[in-house]
Parts: sequence; C-alpha cells; structure tokens
Amino acid sequence: MTHISSTYDVHIIGGGLAGSEAAWQLARRGIKVRLSEMRGSGDMTPAHQTDGLAELVCSNSFRSDDDTSNAVGLLHHEMRELDSLVMRAGEVARVPAGSAMAVDRDVFSAEVEKALNDHPCVTIVRERVDQLPLAGLTIVATGPLTAQALAQSIVSSTGEERLAFFDAIAPIIHRDSIDMSKCWIQSRWNKRTEASNEGGDYINCPMTKEQYLAFHQGLMLGEKTEFKQWETDTPYFDGCMPIEVMAARGVETLRYGPMKGVGLDNPYDTNEEHPQGRWPYAVVQLRQDNKLGTLWNMVGFQTKLKYGAQVELFRTIPGLENAEFARLGGLHRNTFLNSPRLLDRQLRLRSAPHVRFAGQITGCEGYVESSAIGLIAGMMAAHELAGRQWTPPPATTALGALLSHITGDAEADTFQPMNVNFGLFPPLHEVRKKARKEAYTSRGKADLQRWLTNIETRALV
Repeated sequence: MTHISSTYDVHIIGGGLAGSEAAWQLARRGIKVRLSEMRGSGDMTPAHQTDGLAELVCSNSFRSDDDTSNAVGLLHHEMRELDSLVMRAGEVARVPAGSAMAVDRDVFSAEVEKALNDHPCVTIVRERVDQLPLAGLTIVATGPLTAQALAQSIVSSTGEERLAFFDAIAPIIHRDSIDMSKCWIQSRWNKRTEASNEGGDYINCPMTKEQYLAFHQGLMLGEKTEFKQWETDTPYFDGCMPIEVMAARGVETLRYGPMKGVGLDNPYDTNEEHPQGRWPYAVVQLRQDNKLGTLWNMVGFQTKLKYGAQVELFRTIPGLENAEFARLGGLHRNTFLNSPRLLDRQLRLRSAPHVRFAGQITGCEGYVESSAIGLIAGMMAAHELAGRQWTPPPATTALGALLSHITGDAEADTFQPMNVNFGLFPPLHEVRKKARKEAYTSRGKADLQRWLTNIETRALV
C-alpha cells in the first residue's frame, strides 16, 4: 500500500535507481519524501518494460564486487557502509556471476519498491512532472530518458542545451599506459594558452601511410553495435559523427578531419618523406580529460564499434599498443547536464539552488554510479534540512572521486558521462604500478572510515 501524507520535506522526481536510493537515505533519517514516478500514471519511457521502481532496463550486472583492487567494487563497499538500499536489494536478488554482482531484475525491483512502500516517510505518487518546482527542496533523478516537457523546463532553467540528443563518447585512456617513446606532446601550430601542458595540449600518436590505411580498413570492417529502437529517429549532429561513418565517406576523410597531421612536427620522422616535411601522414590526438592529468581522451573518436573491436583496433595505433581504457567509445541517446558548469559542489543547480540533480542526468554512467550519486544527493539534502554543514567524502574514496568528476574536476567544455575508475582518484605515483590498484582501495577504505566518523553519518538525524 502507498502511504499518503499531507506534507513532505523533499520532492524526488524519478523512481529509478538514483531516485529510489535518495528517497531511502532521506526516509531512514526520518525525513518525509514525495517520490514522483511517471511510469504507472499512463506514461512510459521507450526503454522500460514495467512500472516497477528501480527497473534495470539493460544489463542485470552491477559489475565487479571485488573491493580490493577494483574501483566499482570499492564503490560497492562504500555504499554498503552507508546502508544503500540498492546494495541491500542487490544481495536479496543476487544470482551467480563469479566475482561480479548480478541480480534477478524482477526480484531486485520488487525489493526496492517494497522497502520504500513499507516506509512511513515515503509517499510514492504515480504522476508525470513537467516543470521544475519553483520552491521546496527537490531532487531530480529522471535518468537518461527524461520526458520532453521536463527536459525543456531544465533547459529553460539552465540556459544550456545539453539535453535529449546523442551523447558522443570518445574513448578515455589511462596516461601511464601510453608509450611516450612513440608519441610526443604538442599543440597544432604550437598554439598554446596559459593552461597548456609543457610542450602543448595534445599527445600525438603518428601514423605512416601503411598504418593509416590498415587502420581505416579496420574501422570499416569492425563489428558495430546497433542503435536501440528509441534511438533510431534521433539524427546525428556534426559534432558527434561516429568515426566509422566519417571513414565510410572516403579513405582520405579522416586525414582531413580528426586525424589530420598538419601543423605537427613529428620528432620521430627523420626521413622527411612527406611533402609537408615532418608532418605525420595521419595522427591520433589525445587531450587531457581531467585536472589530475591521469586520463586522456581520443579526440573525435566517438564510435559505434563494439568494445572488443575498439580495444583490438585502437591498440594498433603507435604508442597505444598497451593502452588501458578508463572508458571505451560510444554513441547513444542520453540526457545529461554539463554538471561542472551548472551544478555546485552539492549537486545544486546554480540558477535554482533548491533543486538538486542525481543519477545519470548528472553525467555518471552505470547502475552503481547512478545509485551512488542518488545516495549522496539524499545525504546532502538531509544535512541541509538539519542545518548541518556538509563535508564531502574525500576524493580518495570512490564516492568522492565520482562526485569530484561531476561537480568540477572534469573540464566543462569537454564533459562527458563517466564510470567510476581509478583515473578519477588522486594518483599514487610513488606506489609501483602492480600494487597501485590495491593501494587505491586500501587508501579509499581508510579515508571513508575517517569521513564517516567525522560527519557522524551512522547516527540517524
């Protein structure tokens, strides 16, 4: 039975993973919540099959549960420490999946909905919300398929048209896996700014004609993923054209697009075999993706190649033979904010600070990451209502690293959704590479415990 109360303290819009988690974190602290979910009111998204809360629309996996050497496993650990409803329901619905955490999606959704339905502080209302509320603490957690009217309301409030079109994702590579004996740092024509790295802004991976032609053929022959049904009517934008679509327009297209070598002096080319002098025949450029300098993205390399095909092909690029990918490329319909520009450090809309955002709409990828940001948004709102000062989790924790990426550490001009990964953490260069992942998780666990003690999270408000 749905509880009906006359008043509520926080309005949550969206009953997916993030909204459900935020509602739980508030309710367990005695805060009354109105949880608005469109499904069940006569409306449905193109992706969902049921009206169940926290329905898993794609995979049934929460990925690795290894909290000793894996970033998402560490995030699992941290969420359990914070009494996550998603983690609770996941344990009940768990199915065999080796070291990964996979669930029976129907059992999982039912567990989440039962927990919220049974809680006296939660009012679940099946309704479509078309406008951002003008007052009252609000958490918007409507996910990557936010309804058109609400999306337009968000655009009107933000002034940033970053909603409801294809999300062009370029692969991101861990900096310490790039072989710099085959690459060099330089900006095209040596154009630099005060913020430039030493030598320039780009890592340049040069290709000979033979290497380029083989790469072009690999793009054409590589296995591609298909658009989902609800994506097929969304047109390409020039700024997010898949690299294989460009390649299909002609063998030279990429050389005059994202792989042009003009204005770049290849220090490894001593033959000067090209009319341009030492300009490479073609080049793949990597641009710094986070302020720590640990992650670099492949410029212009959004793609629909399947993940395995991407890894195989991109490791043929000189300097990337042993590349480790923090994220592989993709292109899909998505709704997300340019969060580093639009949200403050507490996930509040700068132009309307009574509104917080949570989940995938903030620019995180993955079930667990979406849930984690919902969890944090709920905690932030609880602290605000209690008049308590909010102290964010340390950037050395998975929660803190993900939150930092969303709210400021990522570059706003190139911001893209991201899974949690160790490239978002403050680096441990002093630790030998083979032991680094274990060091990240050990440091994160210790720092989380200190943070929990300092903010007295375990004591319910």
